[in-house]
Amino acid sequence: MTKGGEVLKNNYTVSSRKRFLFYILMILSLLCIMALQFFGQNERDGSTTEKNLIYQGTFTWQKSDGSSEKISVPGQYDVKAKDTMTILTRLPEDYHENTLAIRSSLQSVRFYVDGELRMEYDTSGTRLVGKNSASCYVFCPTSEDDAGKEVRIELTTNTAKYSGVVNTVYCGDEAAIWGYLFQTYGLETVIALFLLFAGIITIIFGFSLGIAYQTKFDMEYLGWCVFMAAIWMLGESKMRQLFFPNPSALATLCFVMIMLSPIAIGYYMDTLQKGRYRKVFGVVESIAFLNALICSVLHILGIADYIETLPVAHVILAGSVLIGFITMVCDLKRGYVSEKYTFFSIILAMIAIIAESSLVYFRVSASGIFIGIGMIILLCTNLLKTIKNIQKVESRRQRAELNKRRKQMETMSLQMMRTLSTTIEAKDEYTRGHSYRVAEYAALIAEELGWDKKEIRNLKNAAHLHDIGKIGIPDNILNRPTRLTEEEFQVIKEHTVIGAEILKNITLIDHVKEVARSHHERYDGMGYPDGLKGEEIPLYARVIAIADCYDAMKSRRIYRNPIGDEVIYNEISRNCGSQFDPKIAGVFLKMLNEGRVVIREDGKLADKEDNLLNMEAEIEKFISTVMITMKTQEDSEGFDFLTGLPMRNRGEKLAAQFMQQDSGYLVFLDMDNLKKMNDLYGHKAGDRALKLLGSFLMEYAHHSVVCRLGGDEFLMFVPNVSKEKITEIVTEIQEKFEQSKEKDVAIRCASVSAGICEVNKGDPFEECYSKADKALYYVKQNGKGSFFFYQQMEGEKTVGYGTGKDLALVSKALSTSGDYSGALELDYREFAKIYEYMNSMEKRYKCHCYLVMVTLETEADSASNIEDIEFALECMEQAIRQKIRKVDVCTRYSSMQYLIILFEADEKRIPNIMERIFGQYREQCGKKNLLPNYDYMSMTEK
Repeated sequence: MTKGGEVLKNNYTVSSRKRFLFYILMILSLLCIMALQFFGQNERDGSTTEKNLIYQGTFTWQKSDGSSEKISVPGQYDVKAKDTMTILTRLPEDYHENTLAIRSSLQSVRFYVDGELRMEYDTSGTRLVGKNSASCYVFCPTSEDDAGKEVRIELTTNTAKYSGVVNTVYCGDEAAIWGYLFQTYGLETVIALFLLFAGIITIIFGFSLGIAYQTKFDMEYLGWCVFMAAIWMLGESKMRQLFFPNPSALATLCFVMIMLSPIAIGYYMDTLQKGRYRKVFGVVESIAFLNALICSVLHILGIADYIETLPVAHVILAGSVLIGFITMVCDLKRGYVSEKYTFFSIILAMIAIIAESSLVYFRVSASGIFIGIGMIILLCTNLLKTIKNIQKVESRRQRAELNKRRKQMETMSLQMMRTLSTTIEAKDEYTRGHSYRVAEYAALIAEELGWDKKEIRNLKNAAHLHDIGKIGIPDNILNRPTRLTEEEFQVIKEHTVIGAEILKNITLIDHVKEVARSHHERYDGMGYPDGLKGEEIPLYARVIAIADCYDAMKSRRIYRNPIGDEVIYNEISRNCGSQFDPKIAGVFLKMLNEGRVVIREDGKLADKEDNLLNMEAEIEKFISTVMITMKTQEDSEGFDFLTGLPMRNRGEKLAAQFMQQDSGYLVFLDMDNLKKMNDLYGHKAGDRALKLLGSFLMEYAHHSVVCRLGGDEFLMFVPNVSKEKITEIVTEIQEKFEQSKEKDVAIRCASVSAGICEVNKGDPFEECYSKADKALYYVKQNGKGSFFFYQQMEGEKTVGYGTGKDLALVSKALSTSGDYSGALELDYREFAKIYEYMNSMEKRYKCHCYLVMVTLETEADSASNIEDIEFALECMEQAIRQKIRKVDVCTRYSSMQYLIILFEADEKRIPNIMERIFGQYREQCGKKNLLPNYDYMSMTEK
């Protein structure tokens, strides 16, 4: 054993040497890069150097007494607080720059070019509190046109310390100036942003560790110190206006951080030193808090700005740092300091704070770079210390909780899979809880069969996931309110294969893949997906198949109510040996007879206890709530933008639900002649007609289900009304539409047809939908614009139910609605088919047919409005239909043209036929500016 240990030690030593060599190479590389950056040749573009960007002109100080003095810029001069310092300069004759810039030091700044105010910086109207504008760079736009003009700069501040301060004036491109400023001051800003991010992460990390380990880590309070230092550095940064849109607020916050920093330092030192000097730091913290309160009141009232009371804050800060230093030295002497690097990093940070604060009084600004470096070092050393502390705590904790964690992970894995199954079911209120109930029914069967507790537990876990494959089935198929088509049923079948694929790598639950794949197999081999037969089907799947089928029949669905117990019993009994394993089915039937399949209202089996039931119930309740919320959001988006009515999926589902609860009438409505409107006047006219109808239907939406099915079709279910009442409702909708459409000439050809089906509570939605549809088409075949009850159709024909009955109804409809007078009028597509048909007859039977085109042309130098054109077209259509024979065919070809097929016509008589048509047209229309003409050709001509 010792020998083996020596081998491991030697291997570790070799690995460590390689690792250290790599570290040395990386450090040397970084040092070389830094040396080249600081001492190597500067490769930057020289256009952004200080010499090229600083304004080289001379400045004159125009004093308030009228005298003037030539001054150097930058500099500070004797100006009283609140007095305005005015400096003048004249731009060179060859001036071509686009910007002048100067930094405000708590000053309001105004630029005048040739006596005209060009730029003003003053925050008196935007800052909440304080007497001075925050320091920032002020950029004044200029151009070549300003060459030789006088520039006047006015500087005003309320603070004596900065009164008379004139900073460097820059000229050039604004981007180039910012580039130079970033080269000069960017390092401090980068360090500040890094510290801000690091401080926030440190606070979150320290707070999280405190929650995780139920103790306070000094890292959290160090994070606050770093955060406050970062805010102070950003407040002092020359670049702050690039990152923050309100520098006044940041400047104010900068002073607040200085006043509150002794509190954060006290918290950090007290936690680090485990409360040994809590009373001392408590006094300092109280003093700092009181000072911050008093200074804030003075600042808000405008008596004294933070900059004027800053020395007091500096004294308190220096005192807290000094106390921290003394206590650290005391701890070092007493042997309380175990990590020497932490001690030295704190001392270094304290020295940086003192040095940075002192520079303010010498008007030398390091913008916090010393504090930033000190804080970075302290942060790194504290991170190492925290990691060591965590390792010690975690080592003990892991040893104590290893077994507990393993059990929790197993339980969590099972619960997550159950939750996934619950999530799928929660999409539909009718299937919610299905997997849970199936699991409990299967457990009852297994217990009756004599299985042990471990097998029953495994069976329940598998049952919870038997329908997990439905996650891959579209919602519109899963929640379909009507009977599925053959194609849709094939898609549904895929959930068994999808579920098996999802669960193929799950090892915590035995047989779970087999259950997901085979729970729809039939004992006679007629099931899916593999057509397994008899005992080829896994035992778990055979048990769950019965439980699944029982719960499906026992539960309410959108298209039916729950099936009665007697019917369920007979159905399971009838399918013993065909769909179900006869032995398992026999056991379950016996349990049904004895009344031992009982579920309490809370969804738990009456005679079962489960250690995870409480957890499952809570999670399922949460998932259910989340899914209901998501479903509500989906439903809120499922509305037709044009009419404001629900879309088809939502409307059909709601109608099916209401039909299971109440009797009433299902109304299928159709907008007639929508295509004609779109062809004549464009789709906007059709949209207006649909919107108009939708507005009338919306009036009934508060007590009915109304939706737009798509295109020109609408559906409405009105519960608990009489035949007379539904007649009144539909009639009112049609009459309102007829009255309103007269105001819009483009939609006058529209009308509303409706088919109505009487619904008894519990009637299948699909069957009633089909009946209402047939009644609608009966109306459309008999003139449109009215309504009809399907029950009237049934009363008029007493033949047997089914195809014969429908055929008799259709026959009657054709015999009446197929009748017409005058020429046969068709739409263009149908006309084209008739043309081909008659052309074939002409070739086969030597018939002579002629194709005639009638055109309405506008007379030269005249114009017609849309009403005149539409009236003329109606007159021409009537004349054509009345003056040609019933065997002839006509259609509208374009907005101003008609096509006619004259069957077996005498070519010599065609001019007479057309003259009769045009004569009636002129008699009816009387419009002289729309002239008809025609041309014709034999259909045999090519």
